[in-house]
Amino acid sequence: MKFKKIVLAGGSGYLGRVLANYYSEKAQEVVVLSRTQKETENNMRTVVWDARTRGKWTAELVNADMLINLCGKNVNCRYTESNKKEILDSRMVPTLLLGEVISGLFEPPKLWINITSATIYRHAEDHAQDEQMGEIGSGFSVDICKAWENAFYQYQTAKTRKINLRMAIVLGKEDGVFPRLLNLTRLGIGGKQGNGEQYISWVHELDVARSTEWFFDKPELEGTFNCSSPNPVKNSAFTHILRKLSGMPLGLPAPAWLLTIGAAIIGTETELILKSRWVLPTKLQSSGFKFSFNDLAPAIFDILKTN
Repeated sequence: MKFKKIVLAGGSGYLGRVLANYYSEKAQEVVVLSRTQKETENNMRTVVWDARTRGKWTAELVNADMLINLCGKNVNCRYTESNKKEILDSRMVPTLLLGEVISGLFEPPKLWINITSATIYRHAEDHAQDEQMGEIGSGFSVDICKAWENAFYQYQTAKTRKINLRMAIVLGKEDGVFPRLLNLTRLGIGGKQGNGEQYISWVHELDVARSTEWFFDKPELEGTFNCSSPNPVKNSAFTHILRKLSGMPLGLPAPAWLLTIGAAIIGTETELILKSRWVLPTKLQSSGFKFSFNDLAPAIFDILKTN
């Protein structure tokens, strides 16, 4: 086995399952830090933590090959004051706790990857945003991202290399955004959203997992990286490709005013749909990483063929 231990903090969600399955074939053991106990499955086991206080779970970090932090309440909700607080706390508190624990370990994890969000960049329809030339945006979501990244760097971890991984929308088979978009498309309401000019930065779930292994293999890499396909597309193109590959010739569009009403009804925010996220993985590609899925159509085809 290439790895002895991979630790996934907050790894019980969709992306955590993707990473656990990926590393189950590469590591002697995969440890998921979760609030809920689950039965051990092959070499994957769950260790309970509350994500707020020290406990027996801290022993799992000792000499781990890699820690990947996935903690954070889903932002697919209304931005009420209580939800805002929970979104912030669910990111800040575990990240600060992990930093405090790691900074005091004699044999800490070799690599700590913090999964943050590419939504930190501004709404962009004029040009792409990357790690060097990108402009940080404004608003609640951006403020969350900035505070989260500051928390990640608050503690000095001399023995643990850090990667701040700004994640685009992850497309995959089992959960996340894609199955929901596919259901809308199959219902005939998969047309463009808003004016369709906003960009969607996306990444296939396999490339997310592969990128984390790439960072481990490249000890010279540290700091902030975008994890996003090098070919983001406009919303109108995204919905067109999804309709074509799923066999739906038509899809009713959803103008912005209708999205506003619909978002209020289903308990979400239109920002998640209408913000233009035009993000490029400049540093990741410059390091030599090759995406398995550069373009959207092959990525969607791969997902659909296994559904």
